[in-house]
Amino acid sequence: MASLRSPEVVIVGAGLAGLVAAHELARAGKRVVIVDQENRGNLGGQAFWSLGGLFLVNSPEQRRMGIKDSVELAWQDWQGSAGFDRPDEDSWGERWARAYVEFAATVKRQYLHDLGLRFTPLVGWAERGGGLAGGHGNSVPRFHLAWGTGPAVMGIFADRVLDAEKRGLVELRFRHRVDELIVEDGAVVGIRGAVLEPSDAERGVASSRTVVDDFEVRAPAVIVAAGGIGHNHELIRRNWPTERLGPCPKSMISGVPAHVDGRMLGIAEDAGGRIVNRDRMWHYTEGINNWDPIWPDHAIRIIPGPSSMWFDAAGNRLAAPNFPGFDTNATMKAILATGHDYSWFVLTQTIIEKEFALSGSEQNPDITGKDLKLTLATRIRKGAPGPVEAFKQHGSDFVVADSLPELVAGMNRIARGPEIELARLEEQIVARDREVANKFSKDAQVMAIHNARRYLGDKLARAVPPHRILDPEHGPLIAVRLNILTRKTLGGLQTNLDSQVLRADGTPMPGLYAAGEVAGFGGGGVHGYNALEGTFLGGCIFSGRAAGLALGKEQA
Repeated sequence: MASLRSPEVVIVGAGLAGLVAAHELARAGKRVVIVDQENRGNLGGQAFWSLGGLFLVNSPEQRRMGIKDSVELAWQDWQGSAGFDRPDEDSWGERWARAYVEFAATVKRQYLHDLGLRFTPLVGWAERGGGLAGGHGNSVPRFHLAWGTGPAVMGIFADRVLDAEKRGLVELRFRHRVDELIVEDGAVVGIRGAVLEPSDAERGVASSRTVVDDFEVRAPAVIVAAGGIGHNHELIRRNWPTERLGPCPKSMISGVPAHVDGRMLGIAEDAGGRIVNRDRMWHYTEGINNWDPIWPDHAIRIIPGPSSMWFDAAGNRLAAPNFPGFDTNATMKAILATGHDYSWFVLTQTIIEKEFALSGSEQNPDITGKDLKLTLATRIRKGAPGPVEAFKQHGSDFVVADSLPELVAGMNRIARGPEIELARLEEQIVARDREVANKFSKDAQVMAIHNARRYLGDKLARAVPPHRILDPEHGPLIAVRLNILTRKTLGGLQTNLDSQVLRADGTPMPGLYAAGEVAGFGGGGVHGYNALEGTFLGGCIFSGRAAGLALGKEQA
């Protein structure tokens, strides 16, 4: 198509937030240029690789599963998790949070449904929390898995943006890296940067940064939607909250592609935008090295059910509430407090078959491919799902053995720290195993398993009946070395509810907007200190939509 001579809006980043904003702008008849440093094959950005979970409140799927949810309960959970305590830096993030919870309870599902997105019937219970009603965590299951996973979520917007491209409303310029926001008379009026050499690299593969030309695009408004710092370990280390979580891990593996570099945060700040909550981030403690990697240091997260026993690097069982799937940051702090940056799951074949899910669209080909027959066969038949079994067979972090002495020997072979003592590990496992003889227990994790199985969704698909770890009928034994996986930026450019970027004095920067992770998913930190999960894709949708709607009206 011919180049747009006078775009009304420029969007930096062709990920989910940028696509949502472009969709809304195209609906309003606006002329839009989208630039991205990667090639066309990476349209949709990180969202393509996601599991596709979305946070919804009082949905039909919840009600069909017998879940009673409400805006009041969801807001209680959000506040307890976010812990907003910075009157200045959190002033807009908290307002975004309230608006987002209401969006998740009202407009969000219908908005996505009208665009063609559907959900699987079982609602997941992610981030179950720290044990108190007013504290961190989801009181009820709210993780709605998109049928088609991440590609389906981003696809409903990508399809419409590509259609707008055909109609001449949207121009997509790939291999365009933004190096500067053009500021004139205190307003952002365009972008400058480098044209990178053409690349036919597959989606997610690190691409060349060789510059072949420069470019400039001017427009009355620029939306920055370029993602966070998840693969930029230098920035992560620089901003790591040592006082709150402990020392930054020496070893980290990356849950996002190399292009998630955080460059636009500094560029927008240099132009006059304000960054807040730099120290808030969301990384996972259940990372495993991908045996078949796509990007450098490619990591996959285990999304666990509640039954695996969790031990630190020395083989000491983690204390409550540091159970699988309960409190990400509390567990991070507990692990790093040991002086090591890894931990261990110990489990059985019975547990791995039902309770191990892997993050990522490519790790769930049945659901990603919308193959109902394969999905039912994979999730119901005996044996672990194919991708899980592949990691068990080939993954460098997995140890499989028929006896505990063999298991411990294998763990010590791949350990990066202290040697685990067989007698100490066995003592703790046997103590836990004695607790499963009754339907009640003083062991908080065993109690949590019984609680999980009272929810039908977990009983059907995510939580096995409590059994002895050392019962050979449930073997073989499995140990998994768990690494720190980098993922999300929770702070970012501070924005008002129209996604306008604010300056240090709290006033909007004329012409500059931000959406998605670069804006802390709204306001510079909609999550506060902790996420409830299913809120990252949703935050991109909500903030991208807000930017598109605001500019569509503003320029009408």
